[in-house]
Amino acid sequence: MRTTWPLRFVLLAIAWGSTFLFIKIGDEAFAPLQVSLGRVLVGTATLLAILALRGERLPTGGPRLWGQLAIAAILLNVLPFTLFAYGERHVSSVLAGIWNATVPLFTFPVAILALADEHATPRRIAGLIIGFIGVLIVLGVWRGIGTTSLAGNLLCLGAAASYGLGFPYARRYLAHRRDGPLALATAQLICATAILAILTALFSAAPHGVVAKHILSLLALGVIGTGLTFLLNYSLIRDVGATVTSTVTYVMPIVSTVLGVVALGEALSWYQPVGAAVVISGAVLAQSREVSGAR
Repeated sequence: MRTTWPLRFVLLAIAWGSTFLFIKIGDEAFAPLQVSLGRVLVGTATLLAILALRGERLPTGGPRLWGQLAIAAILLNVLPFTLFAYGERHVSSVLAGIWNATVPLFTFPVAILALADEHATPRRIAGLIIGFIGVLIVLGVWRGIGTTSLAGNLLCLGAAASYGLGFPYARRYLAHRRDGPLALATAQLICATAILAILTALFSAAPHGVVAKHILSLLALGVIGTGLTFLLNYSLIRDVGATVTSTVTYVMPIVSTVLGVVALGEALSWYQPVGAAVVISGAVLAQSREVSGAR
């Protein structure tokens, strides 16, 4: 019901924002590829169960469709999940959550090149410039690059860039299909699980020091960070539209920051939330359209 959408919006922000905490805990015992594999494996099982309960089937579009789903899985699951998991070995979950807010800054220029209905405007270009300034503030560049892990920050930024490529790709090649979003998302996660299973078998050593909290973190990443978020995301798009729903990206860093500081005792420098606010302001401008083209 439309009257419940603010509650669902808050739940979605909490669910997605909490993933950075669960990744950090999972990294203690599992290799990054194993964290990603566990996440998509549990997420796939969750969505398959929902698919069965709703009496829906997987897409039957043939090899071409499954190839497109595999590409979407690489851009929206395999790469960002793994890069965030590697990145959080070097930076805090707070910083990882802040970097996730840069996704719209990457999505916009890709959409301009790939989608006919997306256009560059002075306002949106200004948003990109402001967002870039925000990135420099988050890094604290005036203190010198060595004050934080450059590799860790770049890995998290790479994860955001992968999302930025993946969303326009999915919109161009998958959004128009008659298959339901649940069926497409489930098929995409099946592809991601297969790819990550191969990569994990080839490049990951056995996990070490696994205790209950590490297993629970992977379960939470799959069930909450994938299954629950999928249901909330699409129900919000249905009831209040994609534009309103997309603003959850701006709330997620607040959730990840609070959880990182409170649950993990992570440090927070003053310039990181300031930079995050600048990044979000730039992202809002980059996503907006001029009044004449708002429709």
